[in-house]
Amino acid sequence: MKILVPTKRVPDPATNIQVLPDGLGIATENVKWVINPFDEIAIEEALRIKERLGTGEVVLAAVGQKSWQEQLRTGLAMGADRAILVLNEKALDSIAVASLLAKIVADEKPELIIMGKQAIDDDSNQIGQMLAEMLGWPQATFASKVEIKERRCTVVREVDGGLETLAFALPAVITTDLRLNEPRYASLPGIMKARKKELKEVPAESLGVELTPRLKVRALRPPSKRQAGRKVSSVAELVNLLHSEAKLI
Repeated sequence: MKILVPTKRVPDPATNIQVLPDGLGIATENVKWVINPFDEIAIEEALRIKERLGTGEVVLAAVGQKSWQEQLRTGLAMGADRAILVLNEKALDSIAVASLLAKIVADEKPELIIMGKQAIDDDSNQIGQMLAEMLGWPQATFASKVEIKERRCTVVREVDGGLETLAFALPAVITTDLRLNEPRYASLPGIMKARKKELKEVPAESLGVELTPRLKVRALRPPSKRQAGRKVSSVAELVNLLHSEAKLI
């Protein structure tokens, strides 16, 4: 089974993010970049499926600048077999990224696509659903459990009311949630092997996709600073403040 895992490079969650003065982006100087945490979960699940089946191939894909090779190499060090980087220097919206990935799927012909449910930088939660629609494949989002048997897949997904179980035939698209697994660390032998694994670069313009963004970011704003707490002298005063100021009761 060939499994394609789309990935994205995002700022490390522990990084202190600064918004640019014009409000159109973030300052990238001295920012540590990592694989999107949900995509790490997707890589781990793809590797586990391959290990359970005893055969297969895990292929990583990303759309971005040449510097994104570093994060793809990290995924290769985890155990993925090879990677594809669609080179693009401009900002893209979700529909453009999904369209580029659809072209990669047409070329690679994977039997399963596993990807993070969303990227932690923009939290769009769109590309998995868009890609499934473009391919005409069944999809299961927010997966917390995945089982594959005889070219059929069963997914337990998290919904507002609890859990929902879906079953469908492959090929399909699955997006991962936090409870699916705990990603492994790249071992030293894995890091050494990753240097020799194939990382193919494909210019985005060569795929014949319209890359002009349909969505424009008007402004980014940092969250407001948290106000200091206050001490109250009695329960009655606390209840009054919750009612009159906090509007919680």
